[in-house]
Amino acid sequence: MVSIPLLPAPTFGPDVPAIAAKLEEDKNIKILYLCSPGNPTGSLIPPADIIQILAHPTYNGIVVVDEAYIDFAPDSSSVAPLVTAYPNLVVLQTLSKAFGLAGVRLGAAFAAAPVARLMNSLKAPYNISTPTSILASAALSSEGVAAMEDSRAKIVTQRERLVAALPSIKGIGRLRGGEAANFLLFEILNQKGEPDNKVAKGVYEKLAAGRGVVVRFRGTEYGCLGCLRATVGTEEEVTRFLGEVGGVISEVWEELGV
Repeated sequence: MVSIPLLPAPTFGPDVPAIAAKLEEDKNIKILYLCSPGNPTGSLIPPADIIQILAHPTYNGIVVVDEAYIDFAPDSSSVAPLVTAYPNLVVLQTLSKAFGLAGVRLGAAFAAAPVARLMNSLKAPYNISTPTSILASAALSSEGVAAMEDSRAKIVTQRERLVAALPSIKGIGRLRGGEAANFLLFEILNQKGEPDNKVAKGVYEKLAAGRGVVVRFRGTEYGCLGCLRATVGTEEEVTRFLGEVGGVISEVWEELGV
């Protein structure tokens, strides 16, 4: 496996020149895997970057784009339509996120016919159970899609609310990713105004254990020093989070003396 670091925050975009150089150098690479929007970054990869990678003059492997969170991105953000023009592109989507059906473990791959035939020949027989099929059919009905769109609209409203409110809370720094998913990545600062993993970890633990508010500590991941990732919840959940996080930061500052 070969890893190519993303570009720095806040874009967390793919380093297209580095990817192109590695594909030219290592002819054994058969699959290139990208996530758009990324997790925990929430950053959307510009379609132009993906097209540039697909147009690599010597790479003849598969480019996979994982779009698990694409339903929370602006309309027409998916690169799935490009599979008709690029036969080596595979786009993955899922019912786990915007449709809220993680338990059924069902996704879909959009691909050119030859690649789809290959994947069908490799999959297990009867790999989708009857209950999963029934639930998926209901979710993708006109009523199911309408329910998802209503839920998504509420999440987007609360995401915008968080984006507006977080910078005004003492101890919260910059948003460090994009706004294309159902979560946000942001810095937790020490009293010097610096992103700080100790403070962020303390806030994460104190919110969960003492307040019943669960976020994710992401400070050890690439480019995420001092960062927490907060999932966008209901209006009530967002209100609770915004009401708690500032006080918890102050408590952690006092306890750590930083």
